[in-house]
Amino acid sequence: MSSHDLDPPRGHNFLGLTNDESAYDAARVVIVPVAYDATTSYKSGTKDGPAAIIAASREIESTDRDAGPDSAELGLHTCDEVEAEVDGPAIMVAKVEREIGRHLDAKKYCVMLGGEHSLTAAAVRAHKSRYPDLSVLQIDAHADMRDTYQGSKHSHATVMRRVREICPAVSVGIRSASKVCLKEITDQNLPIFWARDCIGRSDWHDRAIDHLSNDVYLTFDLDGFDPSIMPSVGTPEPGGLLWYETIAFLKTVASQRRIVGFDVVELMPIPGIHHSDFTAARLVTELLRMTQSL
Repeated sequence: MSSHDLDPPRGHNFLGLTNDESAYDAARVVIVPVAYDATTSYKSGTKDGPAAIIAASREIESTDRDAGPDSAELGLHTCDEVEAEVDGPAIMVAKVEREIGRHLDAKKYCVMLGGEHSLTAAAVRAHKSRYPDLSVLQIDAHADMRDTYQGSKHSHATVMRRVREICPAVSVGIRSASKVCLKEITDQNLPIFWARDCIGRSDWHDRAIDHLSNDVYLTFDLDGFDPSIMPSVGTPEPGGLLWYETIAFLKTVASQRRIVGFDVVELMPIPGIHHSDFTAARLVTELLRMTQSL
């Protein structure tokens, strides 16, 4: 027997909770890791993101001065990773939709950890069928509004086109879009809040929130953060959001709307660079504190 066999059964669980502390039946929140990056186009490795976030979460203090509820008391269950499908991204999206829907039907609050951003369309579709007045808040560096990319309609670069076919969406922190996407954004007057107009300001908060319905699904692509605090993403873009201004905005959203589910995606762990993993894990705990109450 190895020394690892003697350890408490906590390695797979978010925040390092033991299996007894995170039983599914008693949990209010499920963490759903999806290790998938089949459509990644620049740097691959986001399939390793969920495990890195969970590993980093075990080092997070469960409370801080402004935290509110102790995150260890929120009732969290960490699911096994959703296995990747080799038959293509459309099959994978359908599989994730079924998985998220199963937990929603069990009255669980779902937090999906990616993995690539294409998975968000699955989670949004599952939530939309249960929250008819749903809208989506996207934090991201990229508009992700192509109709197809590299022959697929289910790509990280097409995800917000698919989402907007399901329900309205608001995009924040954007600083990259193709020429075709820019024209569509202008022609359709889509609510896009460019990073250059958000940095160091809060006068846009209410305008962004006004475009959201009462029930909101939040998708947080980690490249929405500036690379100075989040280098470990597949396609880092300069000029991004910083920590405190982002958390302040999300707290405002949570105080005015009901965030019914969220995902954190596109972490691409880099060996030797640990602060990105920790920042992603801390973001998940902050969002849990905003969206859950004891």
